[in-house]
Amino acid sequence: MSDDLAARLAGNVRQQRQARGLTQQQMAKLSRLPRATWANLESGSANPTLAVLHSVAVALQVSLEELVAQPRADAKRYPRGSLSSRTRGAVTVSSLLPDTVPGMLMERIQIPPGERLVGVPHTPGTREYLTCEVGLIELVASGEAFRVEPGDVVVFRGDQRHSYANLGREPAVGYSVVMLEPVG
Repeated sequence: MSDDLAARLAGNVRQQRQARGLTQQQMAKLSRLPRATWANLESGSANPTLAVLHSVAVALQVSLEELVAQPRADAKRYPRGSLSSRTRGAVTVSSLLPDTVPGMLMERIQIPPGERLVGVPHTPGTREYLTCEVGLIELVASGEAFRVEPGDVVVFRGDQRHSYANLGREPAVGYSVVMLEPVG
């Protein structure tokens, strides 16, 4: 195993264990691996088999990928306007997450008065959730119109034709969460 990969594995395993407030001995018992294996993993001197990595991942309740991935910062601030956004007509659609989450989209939709955004149907089986924060949004989904006021949530099939309109006199802001159905 390369030194860089061994160091990442060691740091990630140690961080995950410490975040749970557990000792190496406790993790050894949970994973049914010798305590010495944990010590070697956390020191960076181990060259574990796939079976050992799997046992570690199961005991920590993380994916194999998380064990060897580049460590992420514990916290990072993203200032207003630093995440991706796009305009469609007069409507601004902004991402709420800096990282890609497989199978999910989370966006903020700002709609000027009198404007409409026509949504693009997603893959079959997709569920979409719309909540309104400010103003009044009319959601038309599958031919049915819903009046969405602050605090309301509407769940609908995102694989159908849908649109969002601001029926009020002030800008409307809503949040859309799209749970994409996996293809295949």
